[in-house]
Amino acid sequence: MDRLKLLFNKVFSEEPTSIIPITGSASNRQYYRLTGDVASCIGVLGVDAKENHAFLYMAQHFASKGIQVPEILAVNEDKMAYLLSDLGNEALYDRYVKAGKSGEGTADVDDLLCRTMSALPKIQFEGAEGLDFEQCYSIKCFDRRFIMFDLNYFKYCFLKPSGLEFDEVALQEDFEHLADDLLVGADTQTFLYRDFNSRNVLINNEEPYFIDFQGGLQGPIYYDVASFVWHARSGYAESLKEKMLQTYLNALSKYTSVDEAAFRTQLRKYVLFRSLQVLAAYGFRGLVEQKANFVVGIPAAISALGEILKLHFDEYPYLMTLLESLTKLPKFASQETEEGVLEVKVCSFSFKKGVPQDMSGNGGGYVFDCRFIHNPGRYAPYKALTGKDEPVIRFLEEDGEIIQFLEHVYGVVDPHVETYASRGFTSLMVSFGCTGGQHRSVYCAEHLAHHLASKFPNVRIRLTHREQVAYPPQLFN
Repeated sequence: MDRLKLLFNKVFSEEPTSIIPITGSASNRQYYRLTGDVASCIGVLGVDAKENHAFLYMAQHFASKGIQVPEILAVNEDKMAYLLSDLGNEALYDRYVKAGKSGEGTADVDDLLCRTMSALPKIQFEGAEGLDFEQCYSIKCFDRRFIMFDLNYFKYCFLKPSGLEFDEVALQEDFEHLADDLLVGADTQTFLYRDFNSRNVLINNEEPYFIDFQGGLQGPIYYDVASFVWHARSGYAESLKEKMLQTYLNALSKYTSVDEAAFRTQLRKYVLFRSLQVLAAYGFRGLVEQKANFVVGIPAAISALGEILKLHFDEYPYLMTLLESLTKLPKFASQETEEGVLEVKVCSFSFKKGVPQDMSGNGGGYVFDCRFIHNPGRYAPYKALTGKDEPVIRFLEEDGEIIQFLEHVYGVVDPHVETYASRGFTSLMVSFGCTGGQHRSVYCAEHLAHHLASKFPNVRIRLTHREQVAYPPQLFN
């Protein structure tokens, strides 16, 4: 922090009167707004010297081309701290969300989105002129290694943690096919922004400014178009997507001849590729690192994937089958609730496949272990049945053990639900685990869900048996 204060004093000849942290995203960089009596700027404390160098180099280069990026005001000697011009707090994404909620000003936001897309070819073509791609952070150019890294990123950070079973050989064959298709015409001299979306565009004086481009490299123009127009969290209407795409194509024609049909054909494959990369990032940050803002974004990303699959990718049959299955997993279903209405998610699961993720980002609530209860799954007559079937219910209730267990559960959960509902909280999760997620946990989840639905008629109950695909999620109240 002292480094930022010294830089501020050097630039503005005054001490900062306030230093306020600014919430970052996935990065480990720390951002602060430093304000003095007459000046304000953004201070950055980086943790990766190469990443800092890439940003500072690109920012200076893009500014020399007339591209709207933050101005570098000062840099510490070791380049681990620097000051940027203060472009305000409002990202284009925030403006879009606010307009959607209010129902006003959507035409103005649509115009900003289109103007941003119109500016993209400038950074892709003019930004690449004279740019030393050897200064890029980590990866220098888009190639097969880049593609396979992201496809495997999806496989290991989203697909495997999802619990969905798959054939790795068949999946690899489709990955190789997709990589071949993406590399067609990819040996360009253009700049690939990589993280181009409305969250990385700040609105200053009603003009779009680009930020977070330090991950950029040499690569094809399709990637950034797919990233922006099909941004999962934004959920743009099809008509707006088409408007943004057409605006981009019109601007692109200033730099190169455009075969629109061929462009759209190749873009379609990048939309698929980019969606897998986004899911990988959500999987790593959400399912693995448990960062709440990524966890809550997974249902939207899965919903966006479902829309993308409507483009039909018959050339990758196994991958398509797998992605269709992903979109149908109950754990990733959209779980929006009415404002002020408490929804209690009750879930049964197998400990072998891990504790269920809480998609609300609130941390998961209660997890009860049912494995101490006598297991009907050990006996042949019950192996093919579940905790919803009468023979299993009779087996479990015979010695009263599970009934006594549930009475204790009710004693813990009921006052929690009552308090949450009275305070206007909107989410609570209660999970029951056993060995296979088939008998004891299913019985307990069923009984708690019905108990809560009966006792709290103004609370929404969502019942999910994660391992039982035959039983779709059920809503009560």
